[in-house]
Amino acid sequence: MNSKPTTAQRAEILTQALPYIQKYYDKIVVVKYGGNAMISDDLKDAVMGDIVLLSLIGVKVVLVHGGGPEITEMLGKIGKKSEFIDGLRVTDQETMDVVQMVLAGKVNKNLVNLLQSKGGKAIGLCGVDGHMLKAEKVDDIHGFAGNITDVNVSSIVDVLEKGYIPVISTVGFDEHGNTYNINADTAAARIAGELKAECLISMTDIVGLCMDKDDPSTLISKVYVSDAPKLIRDGIISGGMIPKINCCIESIRRGVNKVFILDGRVPHAILIEILTDEGLGTMFVSGNRI
Repeated sequence: MNSKPTTAQRAEILTQALPYIQKYYDKIVVVKYGGNAMISDDLKDAVMGDIVLLSLIGVKVVLVHGGGPEITEMLGKIGKKSEFIDGLRVTDQETMDVVQMVLAGKVNKNLVNLLQSKGGKAIGLCGVDGHMLKAEKVDDIHGFAGNITDVNVSSIVDVLEKGYIPVISTVGFDEHGNTYNINADTAAARIAGELKAECLISMTDIVGLCMDKDDPSTLISKVYVSDAPKLIRDGIISGGMIPKINCCIESIRRGVNKVFILDGRVPHAILIEILTDEGLGTMFVSGNRI
């Protein structure tokens, strides 16, 4: 049996997407991209295709990416072991040089090239460009792992206004000429807040926030910012999810309308979330549960 949709069914799908297209037309959507969705070539191909499609229908997409596995791989090639403390990479000067080379070079330009091969217009940037992400050391133990102290999105706005997709690697700077390794979730949240984005989409390798982290059927589809402290106290938000959720809350408090945590392992997750009424992951919004 042929399971492909008929021409009429395709037309119906497009018609159902129309109100969502209108809702997001000319609005800014920030996508934080990393994890398994970035490692698999097939998933990467699908994500970049989705971003190009959104751009072509008038959505202003800003892509903020990490690259932890690629950094670890390159450090291994030069015989340097990766070290993490409290979930953050210990970044001495040699490691920072590798981080900058991999993130702002290899990973960033590969994503730009892939977007363009799919008919998109993209320009690669890093947090040093246009003094975008000013930073300082988290502490002496982590070396050049950085906290963001200021965000300047003028270069992102310029690129968007010219019809390009900004592809941003999270390398920060300070006034002394140092560069810093910035957490991609933190950078995406701050950039989305500064841009007053319609939404921030954080692509991860989990289905979203669940009442039971080991049971996907307990997915919590909607979380109000005011719910978060109780969810942390109850242990529903725990471990590595705490900083990720804090980034979601931070972006909403800075003016983003909503934040989605999506499973990047699902093909076309972005389109399903934005252009249908099904939804996939967990949506964070401001306000209180009634």
